[in-house]
Amino acid sequence: MTLSRVIQLLSISTCVLAGVQELWWNITYVQNANPDGLYERQVVGVNGTWPPPPISVNNSDSLLIHLTNGLDQPTTLHNHGMFFNSTSWMDGALGVSQCGIPPGQTFDYLVPINSSGQWGTYWTHAHASGQYVDGLRTPLVLHPAQETYQYDEEFTVILGDWYHEQHSVLLEWFLSVANPGGAEPVPDSALIYFAQNSTYLPPIPGTSPSPVTSAVGFNENSTLPFVPGKTYRLRVINTSALSTFYFWIDGHPMRIIEADGTDVEEYPVDALDLAVAQRYSVLVDARNDTSSNWMIHANMDPSMFDKVPSTLQLNLTSSITYAAGQSITDLGTISEYADFNDTVLVPTVVVPQPPVTTTVNLQFFFDTMNDGTSHAMINGVVYNSPLVPAILSELTLGPNATVQEAYGPYSYILEHLDVVDIVVQNMDTNHHPFHLHGHKFQIVNRAAVFDSNDTTLNPPLVEGQANPMRRDTVVIPGGGSVTLRVVADNPGAWIFHCCHIEWHLEAGLAVQFIEAPLQAQERSVGLVPSYMFEQCAALGNPYSGNAAGHASTTDLQGLPLGPYQQKMGWLPKGILAMTGCVVSAVIGMVTVVWYSMGRGDSDEEIEEETRRRLAAKAQKGKLFDRFKRGG
Repeated sequence: MTLSRVIQLLSISTCVLAGVQELWWNITYVQNANPDGLYERQVVGVNGTWPPPPISVNNSDSLLIHLTNGLDQPTTLHNHGMFFNSTSWMDGALGVSQCGIPPGQTFDYLVPINSSGQWGTYWTHAHASGQYVDGLRTPLVLHPAQETYQYDEEFTVILGDWYHEQHSVLLEWFLSVANPGGAEPVPDSALIYFAQNSTYLPPIPGTSPSPVTSAVGFNENSTLPFVPGKTYRLRVINTSALSTFYFWIDGHPMRIIEADGTDVEEYPVDALDLAVAQRYSVLVDARNDTSSNWMIHANMDPSMFDKVPSTLQLNLTSSITYAAGQSITDLGTISEYADFNDTVLVPTVVVPQPPVTTTVNLQFFFDTMNDGTSHAMINGVVYNSPLVPAILSELTLGPNATVQEAYGPYSYILEHLDVVDIVVQNMDTNHHPFHLHGHKFQIVNRAAVFDSNDTTLNPPLVEGQANPMRRDTVVIPGGGSVTLRVVADNPGAWIFHCCHIEWHLEAGLAVQFIEAPLQAQERSVGLVPSYMFEQCAALGNPYSGNAAGHASTTDLQGLPLGPYQQKMGWLPKGILAMTGCVVSAVIGMVTVVWYSMGRGDSDEEIEEETRRRLAAKAQKGKLFDRFKRGG
């Protein structure tokens, strides 16, 4: 990396006294990883190791990750929940923020933490081709100079579902005609493991983990060391592709103090409910005796699974250790999972609800499409990545950048400093976590049934709320809705997607917000690295103009679109097949009636008919054999 390139990157960070934490990551395949002890598989790791190292940064510093792609396909890296301060080309969302890093090339991700005013619990993961499902995911913790709450020690708890098959293989089946109902791939197992700052906790002494991951304790081979009388902060992150987790510790009440990087007033809970990509911090007081160790539970919610295989262990366990060798107290699982209403949380930093100036209504559902596959749609549109990343269209279209149609049918223009209500209605029966890049939103309203006339199920939005809950990932219940209020104060291009259920993002459940295009152009001058455009060219992708790469607001020829909903709800083949079934059924019923009204054939007639059919079948077989030999 040249000195001029470093200077250009660091010029984005405005604080002169800030430090820079630099990481050099080579994204590589790692063979024979077996963290669950059940199956060895290839994973995506960093510098030849897995899991990728946890990241811990002071929020007075900026983070600079030099990412080299050692894979055989393009990759990107997304630092989940970061604002990026008008530099959304650093966001790492494939097709929105960049074209992707070609194999063998490097991208320098600068995260200006020092000027974003952020701290708390986040995570870093791939945002290309489902590579985070294959292992490219790790915690990201930002430490302020002074924490809101005092505690003696902290640990990070990483939860995630785990697949034994490669994501690409599972995705091919998921989006195929063999799966018209859209049943998501069910994980083979799950993982729980721990970190402290930039280091993973090792396995329990005396255990024999898989050699490739032997430096890290997983599941029953992992433990958190507690000392009586101390108070601990646990930062719990759900890094799954599909699974919601319920997390609790036997004999240890918890108090929520943070959600998605927002410090909140203490709120006692018995168990945490974490959808994909959500994070919570809790305070846990250690017990005053060492006579027993205690079980940690992390249970997958099976409600999103099409079926639960007999081999899948839903109830994941680890432990709190006070004294080695003591027995573990296990109070068992819980009989019923309760969804947590995060709007009861009160941020410690007060931000009143601003008056709304514009509304974006989004309604999503899943359906079998005209090509026989199952996809997701928002306002009737399946999201496909544009040929030109949205941020590059925004920066190269000049005054035409304000024309919404130029970005494709899944795009929405937000004016600078608009106060936007994003109203999301879930027409599916399952819950879905949605994540907005580049922002935290206020959750200003939630409905259990969005089309109900019952105000207990569909309450009206209340204006003038003193301090609504803020976070970056929200769960929308089946049949329900949320209203998210966000200030458009971060010019750039930002994706809003579900979900963080990776399979649904791949199925098209996303839109992109093109925020303050003219301001984005002004603020980008001299800051966009030239290698962004060069990497697009290396991948054969256009890097200027509208979503299809044309210098036009209307000519989108070549832009990937669809698939589309079926007409009449049936494919032509399905209509013909059903017609044949109906005709056959009618003939069958007429035949039964006819026979019931007469004597039917004699035994001699039945025998003669049988002989005739056998002879015809034999003759047909001879003809078929001749066709095969002739071919």
